[in-house]
Amino acid sequence: MNAIPMAPPQPELQWELPSRGRVGMFSLIAAESAIFTIFVVAYLFYIGKSLTGPMPNEVLRVPVLYTICLLSSSLTIHLAARALRHGSIKVFGILWFVTLALGATFLYGTAEEWHHLIYDEGLTISTNLFGTTYYSLVGLHAFHVTAGLIGLFAVLMFTLVGRVREEHAERVDVLSLYWHFVDAVWVVVFTVVYVIGR
Repeated sequence: MNAIPMAPPQPELQWELPSRGRVGMFSLIAAESAIFTIFVVAYLFYIGKSLTGPMPNEVLRVPVLYTICLLSSSLTIHLAARALRHGSIKVFGILWFVTLALGATFLYGTAEEWHHLIYDEGLTISTNLFGTTYYSLVGLHAFHVTAGLIGLFAVLMFTLVGRVREEHAERVDVLSLYWHFVDAVWVVVFTVVYVIGR
């Protein structure tokens, strides 16, 4: 009687826990996504329901240049994180600075738009429903951009004093997740406010 051949032993599966930083950041992003969803739904619900002007199509200017700056910063932060993983600290520092500059330019664009709306068009948060929902939604995003810029600036300072090394790539990746989230949210906000809402 022939012996039944034994199956080769299967390699033992290795289970690795995800990093605490990534878990924490994904949890934060999930919570912030829920908050943004509420503000977006509120904006959509109140479109066209203002009883007095000004209306969006009368005062809003589409921020194409500043949007390009913010979305481009997702590419530069990705390239910066990749450079750090490969040990190129100098390239990382340059790309990180470019990311910071692009984000700051976008935030300047938001401030410029608000100045125009408040002082030239007379639109404040209490003018009408449009003003209330506009400043709430765009302001929430601007707050998140500001928080991201503070984080980017802190990393840049550590880089300039030589405290950022290749082994910090995972932490930089975690911070870059937040920045990608801020950029992705802007695509939604831009679509709702400057495309659908006009």
